[in-house]
Amino acid sequence: MYKVEVEIYDDTVNSAIMKHPSRNYPGLLVQGDSLFVFCQKLDRLCSELKGNNSDAEDMANDIRNNLWDKLNHYQGVLIKHKIEPPYKRI
Repeated sequence: MYKVEVEIYDDTVNSAIMKHPSRNYPGLLVQGDSLFVFCQKLDRLCSELKGNNSDAEDMANDIRNNLWDKLNHYQGVLIKHKIEPPYKRI
């Protein structure tokens, strides 16, 4: 872990916009519990679309897989730093 100064453009709850010094553009900070809920909702959506052989199913699966990758990375970083996640780990 290290500390670095970031530029905060807006700190609205669950929608903070900030810029890391190594990035050209600001990003949106998604809290871990919100990320977890997004993943769960996409799991349900993908289950509903399963078997439709549609572009919608493929797109939903792509989004779900990308978010789960980010959630797994988030969980790994928390474990490394001995921090409990803000939700029940699955």
